Amino acid sequence: MILPDVRASFGRDDAARLVYLLAHEGEDRTRLETLVSERGIDALLDHPKAPGALAAEPGLSALPLALFSYVSLRHSLLEGGVESRLMADYVTSIFLHFAREARAHRIAEYDDCEYHYLVDLMAEIAESDGRRGFLLSAHLGNFALWLSGLFPDWICTRERRRAGPDLGYYEAMGQTGFSLAADAPFARRQQLDGCYRDAAKTFTALRVALNRFSDRFLTPRPASPVDRLLRQVVDDFEAQRLQA
Repeated sequence: MILPDVRASFGRDDAARLVYLLAHEGEDRTRLETLVSERGIDALLDHPKAPGALAAEPGLSALPLALFSYVSLRHSLLEGGVESRLMADYVTSIFLHFAREARAHRIAEYDDCEYHYLVDLMAEIAESDGRRGFLLSAHLGNFALWLSGLFPDWICTRERRRAGPDLGYYEAMGQTGFSLAADAPFARRQQLDGCYRDAAKTFTALRVALNRFSDRFLTPRPASPVDRLLRQVVDDFEAQRLQA
């Protein structure tokens, strides 16, 4: 089970690293240290210059992946109007877990079954209950967000070639998975129902934030620039519609 626990893992070394990098970006070190003592490490994680300071570090590959991922995704979510630290924490946790070999295709770390299609997860959810039913539902949401968030160009290319569903399909399936997980008694006992409910409600914004993260750091040169441009235009139009 994936938990929103990345942010809680940051400690003094992470705070000191951020102070050092932000100072190199022109921020006053004493003021930064005062901010940390008064408001905690969130004052640094949420600092407007934090993503740029981390990305500009010459030893980027040596940076803790959790720190870089959380800060980048937190600010990408803020760009889209998602201010919840819980959502930033949860999305980062999905990214870090699914980056491991085959984890994206399993509902738990050591589960024997692998799932490569959302429809297969839906079919098994209909026949499962209890803890496994909950894990399947949560994984449906996680997997749909992972695919549509980090591989939108691949989805759009397949859609254009009529070889696969569009992003709307992934959003609908992801929202369904998170909603089912939120309603599961197991989620309430673990106090995760609110997390899943928020993920279902803001799924599109979470997906777009992951798209920005992927565009900037994972696939800065898409195989099909046209598909990416069309996808970004649609996302911008949808954002304006929701704000109207």
